[in-house]
Amino acid sequence: MAQLVIEGGRALKGTIRLAGAKNSSFKLMIASLLAHGETKLNGISHISEVANVGQMITALGGRVRPAANRGLIIDTSQVNHWVIPKKLGEVSRASSLFLGPLLARFGKAVVPLPGGDAIGRRPLDRHLGALTALGVKARYLSERIEARAENLNGAAYRFRKPSHTATEEALMAAVLAQGRTRLDNCAREPEVDDLIAFLKKMGARIRRVGGVIEITGVKSLYPIEFEVMPDRNQAVSYAVAALATKGEVVITNARREHLAAFLDKLKQAGAGVEVARTGIRFFYKQALTATDITTQPHPGFMTDWGPLWTVLATQSTGISKIIEAVFTHRFQVVPDLVRMGARVKFFHPKPKNPESFYNFNLIDDEPLNYHGIMVTGPTRLYGGKFRVADIRNGATLAIAGLTASGKTVLDQAELIDRGYEDFSGQLARLGAKIERID
Repeated sequence: MAQLVIEGGRALKGTIRLAGAKNSSFKLMIASLLAHGETKLNGISHISEVANVGQMITALGGRVRPAANRGLIIDTSQVNHWVIPKKLGEVSRASSLFLGPLLARFGKAVVPLPGGDAIGRRPLDRHLGALTALGVKARYLSERIEARAENLNGAAYRFRKPSHTATEEALMAAVLAQGRTRLDNCAREPEVDDLIAFLKKMGARIRRVGGVIEITGVKSLYPIEFEVMPDRNQAVSYAVAALATKGEVVITNARREHLAAFLDKLKQAGAGVEVARTGIRFFYKQALTATDITTQPHPGFMTDWGPLWTVLATQSTGISKIIEAVFTHRFQVVPDLVRMGARVKFFHPKPKNPESFYNFNLIDDEPLNYHGIMVTGPTRLYGGKFRVADIRNGATLAIAGLTASGKTVLDQAELIDRGYEDFSGQLARLGAKIERID
């Protein structure tokens, strides 16, 4: 158990460089199973999600070891198992993504149902639908999925709704399938493009045009060295922390194209943003104006950014409407923010066509789930003691604590480690008064 102790009231200032993206790092590790030998990933994030996936690869017979350049070497030459132990899947959502590579390698796979953040059901039907089209037979047994495929064969498949993990799953299965595969209505997240670049460097034949991805199967792939893209969620987190505390931060390797929807909303809110070759500067220049957001798949406003934006909304003038359209349950942080003094009201959005408006499966929703909040600001926040529920929940509460008066204590802070490398240390280097107690 870890605890963060935060004294609020300090404007954050300084320069920061992002680690490799969480949502790319662990997926590239999994994709390395498609080749035999040693693959090296550079710029990897030293986060617990990477460690969790490393344990899964080790359980399959592989070896994972650190290397220079913030690198990680994944040796798959001795991988000889296709079953991931149940206990390793409970703390991570990565387990289901092993289906594609293990089926390509062994023709069979057994993986536990994914754990991870409690943000609503993860629609595995999109994974299994694409795999079934490629010739996979899968079934649910208790808390695991068993899958088999005598041969993976190219096919045409259209995702009913975009899903970045299902798109990545299908990609990893199709690159070694016989013949051609056409995937339509695919996710367009930068992390998907990072995986495509990785697979192409390994020898895969992939062509993307917008939401359509075409794959021509090859007989084998080979191990490579690859640089992981920077983490855009970390970029937004540190930018929000600087703006909420009326400070400024320069993020040296932030990529404008990864943050376009966030940057557009910041400009609407009146925040200071300067994009240069050396990175992006975020700075407080005037009172922020309330701004509405609706989370959407890329290139829309990312679902992970919604909780973080809520803190910014408490410090903005007016009423901000925040609508969550990607997951069924993403407002767990709101009651704690209200305890800190935030003025927030839940509401039910009334879209004309819920089926097309929401990215989650409507059948997975529940009547008590609210998908919208109205945040009135500016509001003075006050510290308190809270328990972290998941990655973004913890980061949001920490940033609120930096903005608040008095002391904020966060228990179960180790959950933040799944997505942030040395989160408290990075904030301290920007001038925050924050201490981690393990």
